Amino acid sequence: MIKNVYLWMCGALAITGLTAYYVASSSAILTWMFSNAWIMIALIVAELGLVIGLSAAINRISALTATLMFLAYSVVNGMTLCTIFLVYEIGSIASTFFVTAGTFGAMAIYGSLTKKDLTKVGNLCIMAVIGLIIAVLVNLFIKSTMMEMIVSGVGVLVFVGLTAYDAQKIEDAFYRVAESEEANKFAVLGALNLYLDFVNLSLYLLRLFGRRK
Repeated sequence: MIKNVYLWMCGALAITGLTAYYVASSSAILTWMFSNAWIMIALIVAELGLVIGLSAAINRISALTATLMFLAYSVVNGMTLCTIFLVYEIGSIASTFFVTAGTFGAMAIYGSLTKKDLTKVGNLCIMAVIGLIIAVLVNLFIKSTMMEMIVSGVGVLVFVGLTAYDAQKIEDAFYRVAESEEANKFAVLGALNLYLDFVNLSLYLLRLFGRRK
C-alpha cells in the first residue's frame, strides 16, 4: 500500500535524526570520526554505495535485503549529518524541520493528486541536481557566500519539484505492483527517493535560513 512508502520514509528520517543527534552529543564518537579524514571519506563512500546499490539491484535482491540496506543508509547518513547539530542552533534546526515537513507534505499531495504529467519537470530537476553538484564542488575552491546562497535557493526549488515528481511516480508505480510480490521492495525504493528529497530540501533551507551557533 502507498502508505507504507511514507511510513518507511518517516521511520528512516527518525533514525537519521536520532543518529545525528546522538553522534553530535558524543565527544568520543566525534573524536573518532574527525581524527582521520579517511573515516569521513569511508562514510560518504558507504552512503553512495548503499544508494546506488539499492537502486541498481532492486529487481535482484529480496525485500528484506532492500529494507536492511535502506536502514543502514539512514544510520550512516545520520552519522555524516551530525555536523548540523554542531553548526546550527537546535531551535533553528527544529523550525527548519517543520517548514520542510509542511512544504514536502504540500508538494507530495500535489504530486499524488494532480492530473498533469510531471515527467518533464522531474527530468529538468534531475538535470539541475547535476548542476548543483558541480556548483557546490566549484564553490569549495572559490568559497563565495553569494554563490552558496544562490545554490541553496536553486536547491530548494529543485527538490520541491522533485518531491512532486517522485510522489506522482510512486503513485503511478503502485497501481502496477500493488498486488505483486514486488510491492514491498518498491515501497522501500519509493521511500528512499522521498527520503532523499526531504533531507536535501531540509539542508538547503537550513543553509538559507538557519541560525549558526
